Amino acid sequence: MDAQNTPAIAVDQLVKRYKGLAAVDGITFRLAPGSVTGLLGGNGAGKTTTIAMIMGLVTPTSGTVTVLGAEMPRQRYRVLHRMNFESPYVDMPMRLTVRQNLSVFAQLYAVADIDQRIERLAADLDLTEFLDRPTGKLSAGQKTRVSLSKALLNKPEVLLLDEPTASLDPDTADWVRSRLERYRAEEGATLLLASHNMGEVERLCERVIIMKKGRIEDDDKPARLLARYGRETLEEVFLDVARGRRQSEVAQ
Repeated sequence: MDAQNTPAIAVDQLVKRYKGLAAVDGITFRLAPGSVTGLLGGNGAGKTTTIAMIMGLVTPTSGTVTVLGAEMPRQRYRVLHRMNFESPYVDMPMRLTVRQNLSVFAQLYAVADIDQRIERLAADLDLTEFLDRPTGKLSAGQKTRVSLSKALLNKPEVLLLDEPTASLDPDTADWVRSRLERYRAEEGATLLLASHNMGEVERLCERVIIMKKGRIEDDDKPARLLARYGRETLEEVFLDVARGRRQSEVAQ
């Protein structure tokens, strides 16, 4: 398979068990380069464990994960510089300034021209006036923009996002989504988005994978999911899946 046709992310019969319990139970999917996919599911559905295995942080019990053609975690050294992760739940050192935090991560990512890259991201994400402020002194929205800046430092080809706009006001959340859309359009990056915000998923994602109890319950384009379940919003579809209502029952 040539590079052009290699999936950005390929998950094949992936399983992760903890003390005999399956957090992820035999899931399979492939994400095309440049695609934006929503990974949905209630608490305990297996989303976080799946993302951790894609990142190479957790070793599967069985099955395989490849990112940009590299098997994770065995070959993660080949692609870690080409991927990144963003979550508002992961804090940076609060006493360091924004500039210091970004500089540390840029060095870890082996970013060239660190100062220039930080200045460019700060301008793009409206952070210039906060660069020399302690990170702990920022608002929730400002911290989210710093977290996104950290995730974009190495211009990742694969970007994994966990609730990127959680706890943000609608205006700030819309701003962050716009920047994600622009980054994807400019860089051709592949985005995998875990979110409980169905409006966000409808706006950003061209495909939705819904998990429940470690398995994939449905996987399709948002419009097809809405049509299949006879619903007007993804939130209604999500509730149907979470509550075990089958498509035939919903259609009645």
